[in-house]
Amino acid sequence: MVPGDKSISHRAVMLGSLARGTTVVSGFLQGEDTIATLNAFRFMGVDAREEDGKLHIQGRGLYGLREPDDVLDCGNSGTSMRLMTGILAGQRFYSVLSGDRYLRNRPMGRVIEPLTKMGARILGRAGGTKAPLAIQGGELKGLSYLSPVASAQVKSAILLAGLYSCGETEVKEPSLSRDHTERMFRYFGADIEPRANGAIVRGGRELDGREVTVPADISSAAFFIVAALLVPDSELLITNVGINPTRTGILDILLKMGASIDLLNEREVSGEPVADILVRSSSLVGIEIGGDLVPRAIDEFPVLCVAAACADGRTILRDARELRVKETDRIAAMATNLAKAGVDVLETEDGMEITGTDTLRGCAVDSFGDHRIAMSMLIAGLVAKGETTVTDIDCIATSFPTFIKLLEKVCRT
Repeated sequence: MVPGDKSISHRAVMLGSLARGTTVVSGFLQGEDTIATLNAFRFMGVDAREEDGKLHIQGRGLYGLREPDDVLDCGNSGTSMRLMTGILAGQRFYSVLSGDRYLRNRPMGRVIEPLTKMGARILGRAGGTKAPLAIQGGELKGLSYLSPVASAQVKSAILLAGLYSCGETEVKEPSLSRDHTERMFRYFGADIEPRANGAIVRGGRELDGREVTVPADISSAAFFIVAALLVPDSELLITNVGINPTRTGILDILLKMGASIDLLNEREVSGEPVADILVRSSSLVGIEIGGDLVPRAIDEFPVLCVAAACADGRTILRDARELRVKETDRIAAMATNLAKAGVDVLETEDGMEITGTDTLRGCAVDSFGDHRIAMSMLIAGLVAKGETTVTDIDCIATSFPTFIKLLEKVCRT
């Protein structure tokens, strides 16, 4: 079974902790990233316990968190750090956020800059652009912010700070990034209004605890979707998958490449669209990918690169510079690994060109400490000639701790 959506699991913990009353979360992802978020709120006084397979969170209200007595460890999770920075900026206490060596080298300036304009006081390494981040929370004021990038983490950090701000806080993006925060704000009762490529939130309204059912993560499902497309004579049904339109770029891209994918039993759960996904093995063709499609598939590009490597013709990816500031530089990492597998790859500043091959070559590759790189290359190994070895796969536990077992199970059936 594909685990719960990572983005929604993070947000369910955050809003459940800030709400009044009890929030009950079904399908919460038990991954290292989401556990880091959960533990951080526990350190700030939130009572969260597992019971009957569900996560019960006793919310403390917008201003009920308490000052932590130690550094809050975000592990490898950029979502935890960036979104919590927005929340902590509005608290009436001091806090410090840090993480592992990979997270401490990821850019935080894109979040700190707009939060500082709202009145936040944040210090960090490298001129305030890298963790650890020291935050002295306090009064914030609303602003209208045009983000230079389409980033759900930037948008969400500002909207979360907006819950604590005087007046309106508006975020606009070049194109709409994933909108889980906006949907969950509405579900919990925040005063939020969607706008074209953005949203406005009005501060001061308390949230109310809710029951949240987390759908299966389409980013995790993507590895099995691509595997089923590439392995001959395959047919795979993946149930209860979130199909939020800001996240289904992976499906649109694969359909353009000639994939056989059908959505069945479409419905809505806790404010999110959900469906079962039926996949059959297919002959794929290379295409051009760019523009608004990119932010709608930003986390799936490592495994999309594997699909492109097995497609007929050339796939051109552009407008994807954001991939260079993920857990690792995913453009460089995938270009390096696919070249070792015998694929003709040309790396560009904002993407790559991949010429498909009939036969991938088994080889030894590195995950670069990135869970999506590790899983993507294991999928490539399914259709490679010879043995594929991926080093440093412990990072997979950040988002999909049952991946290896589930892959083995699927391959046996």
